[in-house]
Amino acid sequence: MTRTVELTTWLDAPPEAVWDHAQTSALLRHVAAPLIRFVPCGGRFPRRWTPGEYRAWMFVFGILPIGWQVIGIEFPASPPTAHVLRDNGHSPFVRRWDHWVEIAPGDGCTRYTDRVHIDAGMLTPLVAGFARLFYAHRQKRWRALAKNGFHALRK
Repeated sequence: MTRTVELTTWLDAPPEAVWDHAQTSALLRHVAAPLIRFVPCGGRFPRRWTPGEYRAWMFVFGILPIGWQVIGIEFPASPPTAHVLRDNGHSPFVRRWDHWVEIAPGDGCTRYTDRVHIDAGMLTPLVAGFARLFYAHRQKRWRALAKNGFHALRK
């Protein structure tokens, strides 16, 4: 059983600035907090994502462990006016967490879309509900970051 969750928001920042930040592990940590904390297994995340698999422990609210997840970074071909980043992830409980981020110019702003295809067996409806909550949270954090010129990432 597969479910797709898709959310789009508009960011008050140029697409190139949004794309630049989307490629960093600092952005992941910031937009996921405090709902989820990702801790790399056996090392560090790269400052900028490169194609490959990164395993991370996940903690709800930063303290409750919920297991590990593979973050499978890819940069698929993009339409001429957009940028695309894919996290083709999975975990022991989620067979497929195929997350696509699309960043495209809007009317003086940036259109940002999270689309994730989820297969977690019988848990798929529950995991999809969490994904909707998680991506709404991330997009709220993105909007605040963009509004403030990404200053929170420069600490």
